[in-house]
Amino acid sequence: MLDEAREAPQVVARQLRADREQYAALGAQLRSTPPSSLLTLARGSSDHAAHYAAYLVMARMGRLVTSMPMSLITLYQSRIACQGLASFAFSQSGQSPDVVKPTEYFRAGGAVTCAFVNDAASPLAQAAQWLFPLHAGPEKSVAATKSFIAQLVAGARLAAAWQEDADLQLALDALPAALELAARADWSEAVDKLRDADRLFVVGRGLSLPVAMEAALKFKETCGIQAEAFSAAEIQHGPMALIEPGYPLLMFAPRGPAQAGVLEVARAMRDRGACVLLAAPPGTPGATLPLVETGLPDVDPVSAIQSFYPMVEALARARGNDPDQPPHLKKVTRTS
Repeated sequence: MLDEAREAPQVVARQLRADREQYAALGAQLRSTPPSSLLTLARGSSDHAAHYAAYLVMARMGRLVTSMPMSLITLYQSRIACQGLASFAFSQSGQSPDVVKPTEYFRAGGAVTCAFVNDAASPLAQAAQWLFPLHAGPEKSVAATKSFIAQLVAGARLAAAWQEDADLQLALDALPAALELAARADWSEAVDKLRDADRLFVVGRGLSLPVAMEAALKFKETCGIQAEAFSAAEIQHGPMALIEPGYPLLMFAPRGPAQAGVLEVARAMRDRGACVLLAAPPGTPGATLPLVETGLPDVDPVSAIQSFYPMVEALARARGNDPDQPPHLKKVTRTS
């Protein structure tokens, strides 16, 4: 897991060199024939990456994107209208029927179908009209790292191509260097504070919420910690009742419109006596875990998860777990 997480900067550089014409062509089609509805198809870590791509599209272009309950096709045989639809499937293996079958259904109905997948020969890759390989290479660890980061970058490339945003593309082109720094960031305080934790909240908002969701999943599968992800807005409702002195929270506060709200919640949690681990750019009041800034705030969540992965791998080992072989889990999950 650690080796693969550290490979991510090279993976991103490799991906950014590839398929530029393919992304540009899809962007041109989406501009010339704008879809009337958009949805994502994904499970697990891939779903968190899909959320990031969807948020970019919604925030930048004002186009609503739905996360598709795939059982509507695989179990309920719902006759979803395909006219004017564009679907974006995110997967590492491309093997799971509940991602493949809806893609096949939508393509047969005339929708625009796209697959962002690591295995370019997989059933999902064959099912979609548009294929965008992740170029992450083989990933042996059960816990996905480099392939997830590659999915985040693919989603950002989709937004940049659709919007023809040169600034976003420049930020992506400069991302590998930022990720090299992020992979070496010192997050050892989190290992010390979470070594004996049995539960925690992971908090983000806006573009950092998908990263918080991914981090919570990794705490579960590698460390055996009951971790739940919440928006900084939502945690002030029902979840607040669980916050007691010493309760641990990992809070992602990268740059951007959502940062101020996360910082405000962090202060409130500290006032309640919670153990707050605040991931934010150096110089941010209360920051305990450094975040590396990228070329644009919209891309900062990618460097945040790059810094998180080595920490959670070290935390798993400090707790006596093997992060490379979590119990009861398989690399490829096939659901229908």
